[in-house]
Amino acid sequence: MELRFGTRGSDSPWVDTVWTCTSDRVSTMTSVAAVTWGLVFWQHEGRPHASVSGPETATGTAPVPEGATFVGIEFAVGTSLRVVPTASLVDGGVDLPDATRRTFVLDGAHWETPGPDDAEALVGRLVRAGVVVRDPLVAEVRGGHRPRVSERTVERRFRTATGLTRGAVRQIERARTASTLLATGTPVADVVSGLAYFDEPHLARALRRYVGRTAGQLRERSGGPIALALDQRTTS
Repeated sequence: MELRFGTRGSDSPWVDTVWTCTSDRVSTMTSVAAVTWGLVFWQHEGRPHASVSGPETATGTAPVPEGATFVGIEFAVGTSLRVVPTASLVDGGVDLPDATRRTFVLDGAHWETPGPDDAEALVGRLVRAGVVVRDPLVAEVRGGHRPRVSERTVERRFRTATGLTRGAVRQIERARTASTLLATGTPVADVVSGLAYFDEPHLARALRRYVGRTAGQLRERSGGPIALALDQRTTS
C-alpha cells in the first residue's frame, strides 16, 4: 500500500508547490497539518473531480479513493480566492462543480484543467482575472520585513488572509520540516537543535499534533500512508 508523491517548487510568487500523487491499494491516509490552501484535481474510475482544499491545523485520518491520480497546486501563504475567504476553508474545503477532463468551474467561469506542468499558466490566468488575490503585507512579513503598522494590525491581516495566526504557521511549517529531515536520516538531536525545539519531548509533541507520527516512525517509514512527500525533498 502506498501513495506515490512527486513535489516541486515554483518560481511563481503565487505558488508554494505543485504536487502529483497516485494511490495504490490505499483506502485511508494520515493527513498532515498544512498552512496553504490549494486546488486539487483528480480522476477516479474514469471520473474527473476538482476541489479547493484549505489549511489544516492538525493531523487526522482522511479517505483515499483507490487507484486515483491527483494533481495539486498549493498556493503561497497570504494568497486567497476572491469569493472564498481562506478562513472559511480551514480544516475543510469545497468541491467544485461540473469538472471534466478538460475544464472545471471556479468563480463562475470555466478554466482549463491543468497538468503538473501547466499549473503556473493556470495560476497566471486566475491572477489576471482577479480570481486569486493576495495581501502584500503578508508577503512582506513572510520576507522578514517590519511593516509600518502595529503588530495588532499585522496579526489581524495575517489571520484574515491565511485563516491562521503567525504562530500557528511557524509551528506547522517547523513540524513539516522536522518530518522531512527525520525521514531522510537527520538525527533527532540535530533536528531539535537545528529547528530550535526546546528538547526531544517538545519535538515529539509537535510531531504527534501536526504530523501524526513519532520520530521513529518517520525514520522507519512506518505507520501507513501519509499525505507528505517524505521520499524526496521539494525540487524546483
